[in-house]
Amino acid sequence: MDLYGPLCVGLDPHPGLLVAWGLTDDAAGLREFARRVLDAVGGRVAAIKPQSALFERHGSAGVAVLEEIVAAGREAGTLVIVDAKRGDIGSTMAAYADAYLRDGSPLAGDALTVSPFLGFGSLAPAIDTALATGRGLFVLALTSNPEGASVQHALTPPALHPPATQTPPAPTPPAPQSPSAGVSSLQAGSQEPIDRTRRAAQGRSVAGVIADAAGVLNAAELGARGGTLGSIGLVVGATIGDAAVRLGIDLAAVRGPLLAPGVGAQGAGPDELAAVFGSARRAVLASSSRAVLAAGPDVANLRAAARRAADDASAALR
Repeated sequence: MDLYGPLCVGLDPHPGLLVAWGLTDDAAGLREFARRVLDAVGGRVAAIKPQSALFERHGSAGVAVLEEIVAAGREAGTLVIVDAKRGDIGSTMAAYADAYLRDGSPLAGDALTVSPFLGFGSLAPAIDTALATGRGLFVLALTSNPEGASVQHALTPPALHPPATQTPPAPTPPAPQSPSAGVSSLQAGSQEPIDRTRRAAQGRSVAGVIADAAGVLNAAELGARGGTLGSIGLVVGATIGDAAVRLGIDLAAVRGPLLAPGVGAQGAGPDELAAVFGSARRAVLASSSRAVLAAGPDVANLRAAARRAADDASAALR
């Protein structure tokens, strides 16, 4: 982020946007859309974030375009965050990790968005694979959509957690298998810190429990390898106002990157970014989609819009 500024450009090819750009709402139009955006911002911003569903809606041909974007981002030196918001349990979550985080997978970008709302522990296969392959996760925590607060701000009742005196199960030691089999790069594995956070979570908001678990995992990772930010980031909307403060969430303590959607067209500007993230602002990757894409289809206009957005984010987050 120091080289390109703290901006992530979302690649959200909604049908209406394709039409507005004079493109067909099919795989061919999707490919031309991706080509123009990558020509404009590839190698010029910190990251791009293709929204997986808007490629999947075109079937296998659309997924093929998503694979091309992942490869093109790598060639341009631009980080690719695949915005798929995957979240499941057991072997299904392991299969998602294999698809989006395994070395050699055509869908494996540099990071993946995931949903923790089947329980943070359900993310263990993705956490283990990300850590083993040097990739990252952005875990939904305080999202920019208004209805998210009804779940994310809710307090966790004591009945959801084991008694503090209960002895947690011993973590399964990593086995000499492929990353997709759930091998963690942390000596204790991912489940033990998750369990430890859960036992201390009584009365915390759901978002607070998620932030605490990410912080524990990042502290363990950084203790093993050093550095300033761990691999487990959070999605925290730039339009959430004082929610983190009200819920007692210390975003700086997460010690991971914070992906902030809502910049630009959704209403968040420099003042909102500074207010929401406070002392954690240096860890923020501001995400802007519509405010940049509205400047298209001309490549020069897209490039200029991305530059303005990056400059605004840099000024707010320095």
